[in-house]
Amino acid sequence: MIESITLVTLCILYLVFFRPGKTEPLKNPLVIERGGQYHMTLAPQLNLAQPFVEDAAKQIMESGDVQSNSLSCYFEVSDKQVTAHGENCYLLAVTRRNGMLYFQAAAPKGKEHDEHVATISVFANKVLERFPAEELNLTDEGRIVTVVQQVAAARGIKAVRLS
Repeated sequence: MIESITLVTLCILYLVFFRPGKTEPLKNPLVIERGGQYHMTLAPQLNLAQPFVEDAAKQIMESGDVQSNSLSCYFEVSDKQVTAHGENCYLLAVTRRNGMLYFQAAAPKGKEHDEHVATISVFANKVLERFPAEELNLTDEGRIVTVVQQVAAARGIKAVRLS
């Protein structure tokens, strides 16, 4: 009986003092690939953007022609979860190549709009070098922009398209 009480007391003390807290941002890039659906590359400390990106991927896949290729669409995303970890915003690129969606998220390097576009386009192009597109569908680009902004609004996130 005394052993049970001691064990229960130790478990309670452990939970009170050592319980898990908030998810910490990762120090390394996060790469996730869901075969046939999407490929996600998130720069260090942007792992908290994963739920938003996965929701956007699901909605884009459901929204239309999955075989088309699109230009890269760039966004500046303001997310409370990411802001809480030191960034005001992060940059997101979304591209469709040969039936797969490619997402890349990076931290901004400067405050200017032009610097944001340069930062995310360089990051995205490094990932997309392996996946060339033969023919681009510009109507798919508009669909991607609409879906990303709808998913962001539903999650209370602000996603502004960069041009």
